[in-house]
Amino acid sequence: MTKLHDLLAEGGQSPWLDNLRRDWIQGGELQAWLDRGIVGITSNPSIFQKAMTAGDAYDEQFAALIGEGRSVADTFWELAITDIEQALAMLRPTYDATGGVDGFVSLEVDPGLAHDTDGTAAAALDLHRRIAEPNLHVKIPGTAEGVPAIEQVIAAGHCVNVTLLFSVRRYEEVIDAYLSGLEAHDGPLDRIVSVASFFVSRVDTEVDKRLDAIGTPEALALKGKGAVANAQLAYELFLDKFSGPRWEALAARGAKVQRPLWASTGTKNPDYPKALYVDTLIAPDTVNTMPEATLDAFEADGTVARTADADLPGAHATIDQLAAVGIDLEAVTVQLEAEGVAAFEKAFDELLDSLQAKADALEGR
Repeated sequence: MTKLHDLLAEGGQSPWLDNLRRDWIQGGELQAWLDRGIVGITSNPSIFQKAMTAGDAYDEQFAALIGEGRSVADTFWELAITDIEQALAMLRPTYDATGGVDGFVSLEVDPGLAHDTDGTAAAALDLHRRIAEPNLHVKIPGTAEGVPAIEQVIAAGHCVNVTLLFSVRRYEEVIDAYLSGLEAHDGPLDRIVSVASFFVSRVDTEVDKRLDAIGTPEALALKGKGAVANAQLAYELFLDKFSGPRWEALAARGAKVQRPLWASTGTKNPDYPKALYVDTLIAPDTVNTMPEATLDAFEADGTVARTADADLPGAHATIDQLAAVGIDLEAVTVQLEAEGVAAFEKAFDELLDSLQAKADALEGR
């Protein structure tokens, strides 16, 4: 038993791995993470960019697909789907053992569709058609245009990981879309599983930069506190929205709560404890998807204790104090959403460019 096992058994939080690489699947590293207590996997365009442009693990399949005359874009999706399917098979025992709560692997729709409702919904439904496994999470960005796509895909009976959430206000829209999708679905609800990925460290990165610019002692004293408070208020909203008559009617039909998933939980400021965004956000019915360094840091120095809602008045006070020194948190989250979408688009475009260069070299251009 590891501290990751304790995190789930005692803290009620599922530890997921925020990375996926073919050489890990083939070489045993991924199985080693599962043995240590990991119960889910997330991927994103940046993760695939790093995986597919390093080493030769993808070369054989890539050359075969290009040799068949497949486009570079089609080839990428085949490479990604192969990885996802293999990971899904490895996580299926976890999915079965937890009654469909954990054991998920996430694959994101084309990030270029982030502001296209119909395109996002169609792409998500197509991925669920191509990978017809119950423990697949298709990732849909929580943009204004993504929210109605989330409702459509949930209503169709599929599992969704809502990504790129920064704002508590937008998170409430996402929860409502999930509930509306469940209400619209005319079949069983027990296998429709969703998580809402609330990004953490990037909030501190931007807020701290603004606090440094303000420079007063009151402002500087708030550094490193905004992201955790923001996420803790998201958990407070989760507790509120998944209670009461509307939720109880869905729960009676077998519905599962849409768990908050803490993402971007590796600390970017070297002065902060490496497990900061794990230790402070532990609570039942949550997920924390972590890069390897954060998982190692938590196992080495983390503490399993319910913290996400241990001091909600303190979290509210922190947000109020940020506003008092001039931090507009809503403006911060709007900026971060736009930057997050742009970063994933850039990673996806750069990945396709690198694969195109590799295809050109194969064809002797």
